[in-house]
Amino acid sequence: METTLSNSPATVSASRKRQDLLLFAAVLGGLLLFNFIAQRFFFRLDLTEEKRYTMSPATKTLLRDLKQPVTITVYLTGDFPPAFRRLEQGVRETLNEFQVYGGANLNYIFIDPSAAGTEAARNQFYASLFKKGLKPTNLGATENGKRVEKIIFPWAVVSVGGRDKNVLLLRGNQAAPADVRLNQSIEGLEYELASTIRTLVPSLRKRIGVVEGHGELTNVQAGDMLGTWQQQYDVFRVTLSKVKDLSALDAIVVAQPKTPYSEDEKFKLDQFITQGGRALFFVDALRVDLDSVGRNGASLATPYNLNLDDLFFKYGLRLNQNLLLDLNSGQIPLVTGMEGNKPKIEPMPWQLYPLINRFSPHPITRNLDAVYLKFTGNIDTVKATGIRKTALLSTSRYTRVLPAPVPINFNDARLEPNPKLYQKGFQPVGYLLEGQFTSLFANRARPGTLQFQPEKSPNAKPSKILVVSDGDFIRSDIDPKTGNPYRLGFDRLANTEFANRELVLNATDYLLDETGLIAVRGKQITLRPLDKVKLAEERRRWQLLNIGAPLALLGLFGAVRAWRRKRRYAAFGT
Repeated sequence: METTLSNSPATVSASRKRQDLLLFAAVLGGLLLFNFIAQRFFFRLDLTEEKRYTMSPATKTLLRDLKQPVTITVYLTGDFPPAFRRLEQGVRETLNEFQVYGGANLNYIFIDPSAAGTEAARNQFYASLFKKGLKPTNLGATENGKRVEKIIFPWAVVSVGGRDKNVLLLRGNQAAPADVRLNQSIEGLEYELASTIRTLVPSLRKRIGVVEGHGELTNVQAGDMLGTWQQQYDVFRVTLSKVKDLSALDAIVVAQPKTPYSEDEKFKLDQFITQGGRALFFVDALRVDLDSVGRNGASLATPYNLNLDDLFFKYGLRLNQNLLLDLNSGQIPLVTGMEGNKPKIEPMPWQLYPLINRFSPHPITRNLDAVYLKFTGNIDTVKATGIRKTALLSTSRYTRVLPAPVPINFNDARLEPNPKLYQKGFQPVGYLLEGQFTSLFANRARPGTLQFQPEKSPNAKPSKILVVSDGDFIRSDIDPKTGNPYRLGFDRLANTEFANRELVLNATDYLLDETGLIAVRGKQITLRPLDKVKLAEERRRWQLLNIGAPLALLGLFGAVRAWRRKRRYAAFGT
């Protein structure tokens, strides 16, 4: 009788072939099924600790609701050192995420400003960018122990419906190290780009009323800020004595009043705020009249009587009648001698012009550069039920407090300050108040009438107000040649632009934006720098490991596979 072995090599080979084909068919079918499902159900997974690739709900809504094409042209690209490539890569990743939600209505391109074939063509392109307001930046970083500097254009231009707006991509605190500043810039990319798109997309514009009639800043003095607001909001001048109420407005601005508000005008302010209106107050507690400075350069700062103290007190604040001197300060020009027949003018530190570089981590001030104040006092908080108070701005640790009346003499700038006198620590000069404000006129009659005001108005709504104890905060210097205002925050003496404008825009956005887009500024990406000393010492070892380990693993896999194959077929012979 002839017997056939069922486990012959041919039979085993055919069986394994069928198993491999079934496995291949199953994998292929699974991939096709997964692809079919993925095309109909969109999802993305962000496995980073800070969720750096996750767009906020406000940004997603903005991009999904785009009705017309948006084009973003980025000039931050080229042959950069690694530190700068991080920012470029961050921009690319952010725009990739934007395109996911914006779809066909959002497109972006990168242009290398240095890619021109000749130096003349490159300089011509540089000049064209400069005319558009895209100023280059010379940013330094340390790479492999060497100092590297690169001229870059850290800008993007957002275009919507024939309208363009420039976006500065390199933000952050200039006093911070380069790596930290780059990280701060990456953290703010989503907000900078999304907020710019929002300003260019047609929508229902909010209405801002700028109060006048009490010596407030004029249209020229506050010209840059007013023009900036008008790009996104409808801005009006409002005289309180001539309007019935402020209900037609969404926000009001009180900028450096000099004469008292009447009780009825204060009532209109109070009713507007307690019924949900938003407000920005830039108010001085002391009058400093530089026009009255005598020949000896001296003047006297005396208290204002604006008739607003009780209103602020009811809301939870008190503007103290003093002036702050800070060793971290700006400068003033002083005559220090003569050069022939001409006076010699030099910049001198002036402690009454504090440079504020200490901020709350609130979205309004997060990663903000320094701001410039002039003749400011500190602010105290008092009890106000249901009101959340956030100290947004504070002076430096080396602050001096002078109670009113305060003698002011510009010649003091010539003297070396005594550090022992500057020991009052951090002094708050700007507060954000949020909550349901209690009316100052509750259980009282409206001024000049017999209309009794209830303890709680049926129209009461939560509100937000910003108070900065510096009336000059939104005042621009005037160009003596043209008579036009400079950009807000620009200091001609230091040739530096401080972040006053950015802070006011962030605050306005926070007060008026109901989408919550401003909250994106709170996004934080942890900087995890490598130990550069250890990296230099162990660099060769890790290079060899990265090259040798894969080869060793591949050789081990091949040896194990050959051994298993030999063992499996050893029983069948030849």
